[in-house]
Amino acid sequence: MSSKKSATAKKAQRATARKASERKAASRPEAGAGAAKATGAVVADAAPTGPRPTRLTVAAALAAAEGVVLLGFGVYVLIMGLAGDPESPQQAEMLGVTVVALALLPLLAARGLWLRRRWSRGPAMITQLMALPVAWTLMQNGGALIAAGVVTAIAALAVLALLINPTATEALGIGPRDA
Repeated sequence: MSSKKSATAKKAQRATARKASERKAASRPEAGAGAAKATGAVVADAAPTGPRPTRLTVAAALAAAEGVVLLGFGVYVLIMGLAGDPESPQQAEMLGVTVVALALLPLLAARGLWLRRRWSRGPAMITQLMALPVAWTLMQNGGALIAAGVVTAIAALAVLALLINPTATEALGIGPRDA
């Protein structure tokens, strides 16, 4: 019984000491981000300083353009599902809602790239990798879709190339992994 009591008392003492040290660290003005990390507080992902590289700007612009095109297509399908005469209005409406929702990924990634947030590189690259099979399918269907497929493939490959460039990774605060 006494061992349980002493273990509980020790745990309470450690918690009290930890809270006191957190209060001390928070009261010092020079504490900054290091104290926030030590106390367990979440530090915001600060954007790196300096000018934004042109490669990152172009990647953000292309990702935003892809998002806008997807959003426009989704709204068009949604409107045609509601106002037009599709074979299956429910399928057309669901496709429109799905495409509008999918358009948010490249738009959010483009905003993150523009603001130089390191998290944005992953969604931007995933979006481009998903665009490549779409481009291939468009090119297989012939007609004007061949041109749409070629433009989609070129844009996807360009954004991928821009995002794996060392200049862009450094601008996003992504460095080489420690061995």
